[in-house]
Amino acid sequence: MGNTCHGSFRRKLHHPTHPKPSSIRRSHSSVSISSSSSSSSDDTAKLAPTADTAAAMRLGIDPAAVAAGSGGFHVLGHQTPNILDHYALGRKLGQGQFGTTYLCTELATGAEYACKSIAKRKLISLEDVEDVRREIQILHHLSGHKNVVTIKGAYEDAQYVHIVMELCAGGELFDRIIERGHYSERKAAQLIRIIVGVVEACHSLGVMHRDLKPENFLLVNRDDDSSLKLIDFGLSVFFKPGQIFTDVVGSPYYVAPEVLCKRYGPEADVWTAGVILYILLSGVPPFWAETQQGIFEAVMKGVIDFDSEPWPLISDSAKDLIRKMLCSPPSERLTAHQVLSHPWIHEQGVASDRALDPAVLSRLKQFSAMNKLKKMALRVIAESLSEEEIAGLREMFTAMDTDNSGAITFDELKAGLRRYGSTMKDTEIRDLMEAVSQLFFGSTTSL
Repeated sequence: MGNTCHGSFRRKLHHPTHPKPSSIRRSHSSVSISSSSSSSSDDTAKLAPTADTAAAMRLGIDPAAVAAGSGGFHVLGHQTPNILDHYALGRKLGQGQFGTTYLCTELATGAEYACKSIAKRKLISLEDVEDVRREIQILHHLSGHKNVVTIKGAYEDAQYVHIVMELCAGGELFDRIIERGHYSERKAAQLIRIIVGVVEACHSLGVMHRDLKPENFLLVNRDDDSSLKLIDFGLSVFFKPGQIFTDVVGSPYYVAPEVLCKRYGPEADVWTAGVILYILLSGVPPFWAETQQGIFEAVMKGVIDFDSEPWPLISDSAKDLIRKMLCSPPSERLTAHQVLSHPWIHEQGVASDRALDPAVLSRLKQFSAMNKLKKMALRVIAESLSEEEIAGLREMFTAMDTDNSGAITFDELKAGLRRYGSTMKDTEIRDLMEAVSQLFFGSTTSL
């Protein structure tokens, strides 16, 4: 599968030390956890249908048109050529909350690209509009980096904003690791070197990503790991040295402690990359619990497990790098540049090519499968699944409801997943149950 609008749902963050309910911040490519506005001068405050006139003037649009959700305004701020004069849109590659990604072919050359079409009627606030503009600006700003997806152009018509990008047809990172079979510390070092290299480039150009995770990295060519590309910048922002951000965004497993404390900067991206490295070497996230609040409590405690399998067999150098990337005080954490200078991550560094325990690949497969199932369930909440997909998911859950009670218990879900070949742990199944709460009619696992 090529580039997709993952529409990954980041639900409300309820940090244990911050009992005030959070609000959901929606960007065109994802839904983020958000507790307050950023201190960034580029960020607009939360806007209800009664829009902020100053923000509207800055964007050069009629706030009433946005509030009405009519799409009768220029998101890009100007008219553009008709996309169909230049590209032919083909099959659907993916779907998210705000839009759909299609395969598209350039009429003049026959070259294939990915086109993310964002529905203007779903941009219901000026902040949504500003998010779209900012992502396009950041894609242009980072243009030329070999591991950032290349933007070809942006177009707008009465109903959609279309972003034409490089096609990443090689699939997701974890899928490729699992397919390959042989997997070692050296391969993990190669992959994290690419990921942190993108982070360093972003930071050097004044961009903080804020939502790094494995599914946001796709391969252009499935047989070439160096073709790995970061594809989603929907939550990214420009920053200035010393600037402090306060809005809580990201994904639970990957969020940095200072983000939960609502006072952070680009160091948070390094923490997230450290979480990815831990997963790459063990197949499980370093901070996890049966509930979202439990995950955040684990993040705040910052206790890293290096005792369980496979860590006794992982090199001390790899563990040293993880500790320095997952250092809770941001001021003591390595910068992206310093990470790339660590001896374990060097191209000719000390990372071993000895195969890791096969259990790591098995766990990666389970972790990836769970994320995909969560994503599918949460797309239902975002009203993005087709009727056929909803029917299929409903049928699967109905089959699990063995006592025909109309609700799925933990034991029924566990047994049903076993029948579908899953080997997820009890904690992961409970995590899945939390993800599909409100899936049907708003009650926990109700059908």
